[in-house]
Amino acid sequence: MSDQNVNFEAAWAISQAPATGRRAQAHRLADAMRRVIDHLVQVAAPEEDLSAAADALERYARRLSKYPISRSYEGFAESANAGDPRAFFDHSPLIGIANPLAPPIRLAVLGDKVEGRGTFGVAYEGPPGHVHGGFLAAAFDEVLGMAQSLTGNPGMTGTLTIRYRRPTPLLTELTFEAYVDRVDGRKIFTHGTLSANGLLTAEAEGLFIAVGQERFAAMAAQVSDRANSADQKHPPERPRSRIKD
Repeated sequence: MSDQNVNFEAAWAISQAPATGRRAQAHRLADAMRRVIDHLVQVAAPEEDLSAAADALERYARRLSKYPISRSYEGFAESANAGDPRAFFDHSPLIGIANPLAPPIRLAVLGDKVEGRGTFGVAYEGPPGHVHGGFLAAAFDEVLGMAQSLTGNPGMTGTLTIRYRRPTPLLTELTFEAYVDRVDGRKIFTHGTLSANGLLTAEAEGLFIAVGQERFAAMAAQVSDRANSADQKHPPERPRSRIKD
């Protein structure tokens, strides 16, 4: 476990730049969408309410589709690619505050380790009352990726091995811990654990391969080129009115 003298919440706050303007509203919207997802999978709402909600979301989806696709890559979609544990990860599907798919997991660097905390809601259910193992594997990939970034080298996952020790409960704050075990040339070996209420529920070993930033820049450029080509063929319409729902 991490040093009890280190305050995780303080470390997390330091790692996060204050959100303002457009970014703050993106965080707000993603949080609202998470709550919609959570309610949708567990609340027996009447047909008329589901219909009204679907109508409103469809209208907003059409409104968003009128804007050009942004491929400026504001930060990184996963921590392993950054080479810097304090980089910008708003769009990560596991830790991104602006991504409604993310639980999200909060990550902080504590000395030579990374600690993560997060709660998985019912949308992530596998066994009754417990987290789907596939989501835990994805979470480990992100947490171990952050740990390998402590070396200062951006990289990609080579292999990921998960050992499930016992079912991991939903609606419970979980604690991830990860560290770099050793480095052998371009190979970065990491180890991580997951616990709930002080009990080990899973552990993982990850091998990451260090990759230069120029490789990721080339990947991003290819996506941007495709997006620009699509925009030229189908230019977006300007929104005409505000949504009142």
